Amino acid sequence: MFDFNVTENAGEVDVVLKGRLDATVAPQLHEEMAKMQGSDIKKVTFDVKELEYIASAGLRVIIFTKQKLGADTQIFMKDVNDDVKQVIEMTGCDNFVTII
Repeated sequence: MFDFNVTENAGEVDVVLKGRLDATVAPQLHEEMAKMQGSDIKKVTFDVKELEYIASAGLRVIIFTKQKLGADTQIFMKDVNDDVKQVIEMTGCDNFVTII
């Protein structure tokens, strides 16, 4: 099961992810994040406290978000469990995602 909630306030976006972010559900999140393209978003925080698993398709959504929102947009992940953190570090996504 996967669920997410996206809220935006004054150029900052909070994305709460729950469950398993895999190839079957990543397109839903991708579609939501694509809506922000062209917006003046300066910060995106992914709250992954309740994220059990992230597949490469989920990582692609995060990479897509960074690419489409631009170099000035900061990407954060908070409350990262060890399994998700390991995937982020192993794939090099920690080069542009700040874990808080």
